[in-house]
Amino acid sequence: LSHNWIEKYQRRYEDNQLRFKPSINIEPKDPIETPPEPNAIQVLALNELMETRKKGFRRGLVVLATGMGKTWLSAFDAKAMNAERVLFVAHREEILNQAEATFLKLLPDKKIGRYSGKKQEVNIDMLFASIQTLGKTKHLGQFASDYFDYVVVDEFHHAAARTYKKLLSHFQPRFLLGLTATPERTDQVDILHLCDDNLVFRRDLFDGVNNKSLCPFHYYGIADEHVNYKELPWRNGKFEPEALVNQLATQARARHVYNKWNELKQKRTLSFCVSRRHADFMANYFNSRGVKSVSVHSESLIRRNVALKQLSENTIEVLFSVDLFNEGVDIPSVDTILMLRPTESKILFLQQLGRGLRLSIEKGKTHLVIVDFIGNHISFFKKPEALFHIDSNNASRRKFIKQLEDKNLLLPSSCFVNFDVKSIDFMRELTQTRIDVQLDIYRGLRENLNRRPTLSEFYMGGGSITAIRHEHEQWFNFVQEENDLTDHEEEVVSEYNFFFKDVEITQMSKSFKMILLEAFIELDGLISGVDLQKLSLCSFEILQRRRQLSGDLPELFSNTEVLENNKLKKWQIYWRNNPVRAWLGENRNGYQSLFELNGDIFKIKNDIVKEKKELFAVLLQELIDFKLSQYESRGSKSQAPVDLQKIKPVSHKIPFFTDLKIACGYFRSSRHDTDNIEYRDLPLQFGILDPAKHFLATAKGDSMNGGKNPIHDGDYLLLELINSNTAGSISNQIVAIESQDETGDDQYLLRYVKKRLDGGYDLVANNPEYPLFQANNEMRTFARLKEVIKPLDMLLHQQIMREDIPSLFGHVFNKGAWQSGHVCVRDDINQYLFVTLSKQGKLTEHQY
Repeated sequence: LSHNWIEKYQRRYEDNQLRFKPSINIEPKDPIETPPEPNAIQVLALNELMETRKKGFRRGLVVLATGMGKTWLSAFDAKAMNAERVLFVAHREEILNQAEATFLKLLPDKKIGRYSGKKQEVNIDMLFASIQTLGKTKHLGQFASDYFDYVVVDEFHHAAARTYKKLLSHFQPRFLLGLTATPERTDQVDILHLCDDNLVFRRDLFDGVNNKSLCPFHYYGIADEHVNYKELPWRNGKFEPEALVNQLATQARARHVYNKWNELKQKRTLSFCVSRRHADFMANYFNSRGVKSVSVHSESLIRRNVALKQLSENTIEVLFSVDLFNEGVDIPSVDTILMLRPTESKILFLQQLGRGLRLSIEKGKTHLVIVDFIGNHISFFKKPEALFHIDSNNASRRKFIKQLEDKNLLLPSSCFVNFDVKSIDFMRELTQTRIDVQLDIYRGLRENLNRRPTLSEFYMGGGSITAIRHEHEQWFNFVQEENDLTDHEEEVVSEYNFFFKDVEITQMSKSFKMILLEAFIELDGLISGVDLQKLSLCSFEILQRRRQLSGDLPELFSNTEVLENNKLKKWQIYWRNNPVRAWLGENRNGYQSLFELNGDIFKIKNDIVKEKKELFAVLLQELIDFKLSQYESRGSKSQAPVDLQKIKPVSHKIPFFTDLKIACGYFRSSRHDTDNIEYRDLPLQFGILDPAKHFLATAKGDSMNGGKNPIHDGDYLLLELINSNTAGSISNQIVAIESQDETGDDQYLLRYVKKRLDGGYDLVANNPEYPLFQANNEMRTFARLKEVIKPLDMLLHQQIMREDIPSLFGHVFNKGAWQSGHVCVRDDINQYLFVTLSKQGKLTEHQY
């Protein structure tokens, strides 16, 4: 039976129906099931997807909590795009089956096929493929890169794996949609790069509960007091399985579990166990106590669908499972989740919890009860970190414990959380452990991801690459010290150490160097090199995909989507004179370049051994992803976090980067990030301030201490972010300039800009003792000076009192002096006055 045979049969059937009309009434066909309409969340996501394509994005990531309709969303979007050919990729048969049924309901006229180990169909309208099969090079070769109009990659948190990366680099559809339910920022760092840094839409578990697409939950954290997890062997981010089962499958522990379950349960319980033996043991124990229970795993006598039906119909009360209900299965009737095992990852925990968050009105389900057992091991922090969005560091964990004790944990509507006293004691003990900060971050990420973190994941997770370099010289040396490189990776790192180091610390004033390397890998240039024309074209296409970086393009190409005729030639010349020239070392004396030019072929000087090419490309891509993450965050570090974008522009609360020192001397290195932000209120005299583009930093040095408006060491600088599209002319203005030192660390400088007759720029200090110097391509102007605020004035601004007093004066300052009756106020013409108030708040005397 084939699609061609079916099509021929359909034509014959329709011809016969026309020739031989029946003379009797025929029973009408069963009515076709009407597909559902998008729900409110899906409508919002579909609008965002449409907008992102209008902006030119060809890839995007959507994060939706389990149960909020990711698969239906992808089907709705494929239909909205009028996609002729669709590819849906996943790693489990259950997910593919569910997706196939969903797409068929919405697009019944399309030819559907499967590409997996058992069946490999081609010439199909909608293909549902197993990544384990299609991710192999020989299978990818069956399809042209643009064969599919629309590609969906489900459970996209797996996409950092090499099989996914091969597939993602091969296909270039009109649009590629990544879908995931995990809310973890650190888990998203690398996968977001695979979607061109385009997070289109996000709604997590809490959003789902608040908008009533998921049911509320009551969470109970119970101390796992009969298991001492500290004594269990811990290897490669997991407990040793046999030792763990021996501790979990005991009468004492089972009795403790049963008592807590019996106290908190509802009608239908799904329980997650660590192994077949553990599941069988728990089912036997519950049955011995008169509770109808079954265990379901790969070797159990009862099949999964039968057990689910029995649970739904109340034939059994508890279903003990082992990894069979983590992904791709809807179990709406479950109203109690029993967590009896440690979790290897936050993603796994959320998937298990999500099995019970589906709504089930017909079963009278009002909320989900979660009974979770918390042990005395650091890995148990993964659960509250995943559910309550806690960062993987001791400061965040201690803050979470305090919120629990103070009963001010932020929760969705109708939800409830309770940790018993002993489980809180366990967590508090774990936060007392003091180890090296960078190791703490790295190892915490490794435990959360269940693999070694990449450099960009480490960086975005709060790690300091500068600290790593001081200790280990470069990233891969550190990873090797942690025994996290495979034998083959160690060989590649050892042989090409010089190359990786140069890429890791190379200076970047624009994104172009890394874009060129990404194009170089994409064009398979590691062995014999790439023609310059192909390299420049591919680089331009990558910049079109990575829309966040399009601001780096010069004005001539800024609104160009396709290079044609004259622009094509100019772009090739521009690309040759910029990143190609930089990598060849033509703009640096004494630089030992990594690349060379043979005619028009751009190639690596020292050829990569063919057998090591693939692994070399993977490790190099890791550094490229980091450098682009670092570069993008350089442009955004001075901006407020995403949540602050919602603040109206009239707000005067703006970010103050406490560790960002703008040099009023020579270039000064400074690391700054969102962990070192305070927020300062400034009065109306500074005009309308937007927290998305205005920020405060501190002046350091005395090179600008001169002229009519000197800037002193310690002054506060009110700055406005600018880029190539918003800066306008910067001549005769004071601007903040960014460069990088020889290790790739950021440096910041404040200077007066004067344009020269030859079109270049001089950077001039107000203090004549400092010589002027010329701006170069390694520098980036990122902010314009708006105002200098003296420390005393800043102190007064920040000591605003909110209490009203019966006077004509505006703001009241110096709250600490209120009790004595002496305060400082500012009148309507910005003069400061010291005043004395009576206890009744009457103004008794004042002095300018």
